[in-house]
Amino acid sequence: MHNTEMDDIEKYRKRTGFIHIAFSVGGKDDVDRITEKIKNDGYEVISAPRTTGDGYYESCILDTEGNQIEITADAYLG
Repeated sequence: MHNTEMDDIEKYRKRTGFIHIAFSVGGKDDVDRITEKIKNDGYEVISAPRTTGDGYYESCILDTEGNQIEITADAYLG
């Protein structure tokens, strides 16, 4: 959408409201493969694939508008 009266404010990852969206893509290999493809396509990977402190395998990227996209494995690994 384009409107001359809209503000395109900087997004901060630590804020209230909508800050990210997550997609469950299969297993760990799927997370690794998809993250690598997205990185090779020129998107910023802000968190490489890893097992998080709460036991999930995931990576995070930024889309073209600075929104955080989480790519997760289907199963809890903890």
